[in-house]
Amino acid sequence: MSTLALLLTALAALCGGFGAFYFFARRIANYGVVDIAWSYAFAALAAFYALAGAGWPVRRFLLATLVVIWSLRLGTHLLVRVAQHHPAEDTRYAQLRRDWAGNFTAKMFGFFQLQAGSVVLLGVAFLVAAQNPSARLHPLEVAGALLWLVAISGEALADAQLAAFKRDAANRGRVCATGLWRYSRHPNYFFEWLIWVAYFVFALASPSGWIAIIGPGSILYLLLRVTGVPVTEEQSVRSKGDAYRHYQRTTSAFVPWWPKA
Repeated sequence: MSTLALLLTALAALCGGFGAFYFFARRIANYGVVDIAWSYAFAALAAFYALAGAGWPVRRFLLATLVVIWSLRLGTHLLVRVAQHHPAEDTRYAQLRRDWAGNFTAKMFGFFQLQAGSVVLLGVAFLVAAQNPSARLHPLEVAGALLWLVAISGEALADAQLAAFKRDAANRGRVCATGLWRYSRHPNYFFEWLIWVAYFVFALASPSGWIAIIGPGSILYLLLRVTGVPVTEEQSVRSKGDAYRHYQRTTSAFVPWWPKA
């Protein structure tokens, strides 16, 4: 199958899938589940490219394995979090209900479709690698796989440390500043971004692989300027007040670094 055919087929399938998921979200009155669908969609996309791509099978299935493991881990992590708070809706979507009050359902349907498009766009690294015919692994692909291993381990550790902190009733209202959280206010976001850097490094070994820069570039912008750090910090300041402001003054916002005295 040609590269364009793969791309269009994936886009059509994901638009249909996200459309169906929109009606599910509407039925349960919780649009926060779109984050779960978005995360799991990458596993489906990578698996499709691995099966239908024209490149070297070893490369196709190696990258698909990396993506599926990451996608299922992240999606399941979000599923558990959403399930624990349901029927309460994530504050981002509650805010959209207010912002789009005049035409909320139509705009939210469009939002779900945009999520489908973003998966295809961000997944261009998987596509170019799946079409690479070279019958050997390039050093960049090995480096990308190793970086991915470091990144997913760091993200999983950060999530586990935060979950353990929250489970302790004595920590209610306190700021988590232990483990990786001592060196970054958002180590989970940092390692999530690093995973996308790993996919980019992997894709660089393939023809036109440079276009995969859109993955880490877009994710970095979203995390630092849109839905990641700004929203989380705003909520944390509201709930923890001066304790979190002190944490902001002493701890790196994103890249892990030694805390200030």
